[in-house]
Amino acid sequence: MPLPLYLLAVAVFAMGTSEFMLAGLVPDIASDLDVSVGTAGTLTSAFAAGMIVGAPLVAALARDWPVRGSLLAFVATFAAAHAVGAVTTSFPVLFASRVVAALANAGFLAVALTAAAALVPPDRKGRALAVLLSGTTVATVAGVPAGAALGALSGWRATFWAVAVLCLPAALGVVRGLPARLAGADTAGRPALRAELAQLKRPRLALVMLLGALVNAATFASFTFLAPVVTDTAGLDDLWIPAALVLFGAGSFLGVTLAGRLSDRRPHLVVAVGGPSALIGWSALALLADRPPALLALVFVLGALSFALGGTLITRVLYEAAGAPTMAGSYATAALNAGAAVGPLAAGATLGGPAGELGPLWTSAFLVLVTLLVAYPLRAALTGGRADEALR
Repeated sequence: MPLPLYLLAVAVFAMGTSEFMLAGLVPDIASDLDVSVGTAGTLTSAFAAGMIVGAPLVAALARDWPVRGSLLAFVATFAAAHAVGAVTTSFPVLFASRVVAALANAGFLAVALTAAAALVPPDRKGRALAVLLSGTTVATVAGVPAGAALGALSGWRATFWAVAVLCLPAALGVVRGLPARLAGADTAGRPALRAELAQLKRPRLALVMLLGALVNAATFASFTFLAPVVTDTAGLDDLWIPAALVLFGAGSFLGVTLAGRLSDRRPHLVVAVGGPSALIGWSALALLADRPPALLALVFVLGALSFALGGTLITRVLYEAAGAPTMAGSYATAALNAGAAVGPLAAGATLGGPAGELGPLWTSAFLVLVTLLVAYPLRAALTGGRADEALR
């Protein structure tokens, strides 16, 4: 894989740390800003909503910009938004800063995904995506738990400052490692924006975007509210929250790495095995969350399954959107974050119900079930096969 891919992954690591870090900070933010835990959880949905809107919008605006300059601008805006979030005492301002950060993240990821696809041969998009997503998974392994630990020791604001500082080496990597324009992303012969947007009418593309969104919704439904499960349901100390996040992140790194080797040629295998396994896993976690050994083991397994499934489906988005070379990354980003927005909202609504802290876990199981029910009758579309007449 080309070196610039790994430099992009460094920046994705910084941004991924921010996107996932609220899983360990939600209770403290709620207490400090005098809002409920459910309300604080909407910060995750706000970030995801900004990503959904921002990915296609910013990608369309930036499609004629130099790749390196646009990525650098997105990193700088992202850092500034976190500095504002770190000093505010107002929940609405914090909410707004998350939206701005999300817009910057969306623009960066949309351009980076398109750039990654341009850096490799057409049949290696899955491997390239795995490298890029490794920045996110390393964030869950190292950045997010470190942020949770820093938040526990110095307050959640220190974590926001840390992310802002983390953007500096990410920006340096972009400047030093990428040319201003990528040869593979040349504008000569490129489709018009209207033609690229018309790709969204393709049923295959719509299907894989929907499935990717559902899987990511399942992931974020539980990940956002994992801290109360660890401390209240399992009865563990607060310092076990970073440990649980490390396990989830280690599993996600394993999952996305293995899936990256299969998603180009055998995506149906990942979905056929990983989908039912994830359904069983989320259900088992809901039933066994009060037993710490089972909780921690299942968190690792579900991290692997969730990212293997999600990474594979998002790779299919890039394949199906091959006719939209500058917008394909934004479609993948929008699909990922549609799930990240819906999942915490659906899970948060269950916190006041009979299931209590376990509500998000059952929500994840339900969302995976819906994914399987949608995917099974149209499964040929996942491989680009021609047997799925219903999609024509």
